[in-house]
Amino acid sequence: MSTTLVLHLVSPASGEVVEAMARTMVAQLDDVTTVRHFWQMVRKRKNVEEVLTGVEDKRGFVLHTLIDPVHREMLEEGCRRLDIPCMYLFEPFLSAIATHFGAGLRADASPRVVMDQAFKRRLDAMRYTLGHDDGLGQDLETADVVLLGASRVTKTPTCMYLAHRGIKAANVSLVAGMALPAAVVNAKKPLKVGLTVAPRQLAEIRRKRFDVPKGGGGIDYSDIDAVTEEVKEVRRMIVSRGWPMIDVTSRSIDQTATMIMELLQRHREAAG
Repeated sequence: MSTTLVLHLVSPASGEVVEAMARTMVAQLDDVTTVRHFWQMVRKRKNVEEVLTGVEDKRGFVLHTLIDPVHREMLEEGCRRLDIPCMYLFEPFLSAIATHFGAGLRADASPRVVMDQAFKRRLDAMRYTLGHDDGLGQDLETADVVLLGASRVTKTPTCMYLAHRGIKAANVSLVAGMALPAAVVNAKKPLKVGLTVAPRQLAEIRRKRFDVPKGGGGIDYSDIDAVTEEVKEVRRMIVSRGWPMIDVTSRSIDQTATMIMELLQRHREAAG
């Protein structure tokens, strides 16, 4: 019989960190069902009071990332009074690192600064990516990553995923028989990555996207033979430049993005 876990996830910011850590930990537990209650932007005493009211109403386990010492103590003391378990997720890591290096802990660390910087980075990346979708914009030198490939190989959603991680990602569709765009060739700073997909899968995506009837007349953007040749030619264009290539046929957007982020890390390390 499945066990129901009631988790209260409390954060002074967007809650991405506590949510990700909770999801990772719950994944290690066998036969459980999780009910999550999210408490975001907890930055004032009244916010903490609202959390405690909610926790008392729906009892469970509290996981939090409240850096402000006053709010943290208020939450933890309130949970002790209610006899509800409460854990500060950063505690084991902070204590271990501080002890090992002999570093002191700041009592005035502000979650606002951390969130504002991260938010601005994501916002800038999102604006850049929207302005450089499918060949828009020519200043590719300012990109972190440029994704290349035939049309409809998930370049745009992958770029949006990367932008949400604060990575400026542009994408350019390549056309078989046409030279690589000068903006792509001339950009020296960004990592350039090719995306490819099985021709049959790409043909089906295009057919559904553009409502192309099978066996219809005229030019068929999803014709399997034409798509096969297009994929081969685009792949040759990318490989001939020595740029890495990722086959997205059986990969989700987040899996592809993770591979790109790993490549970007090595690219930055190589660049010094």
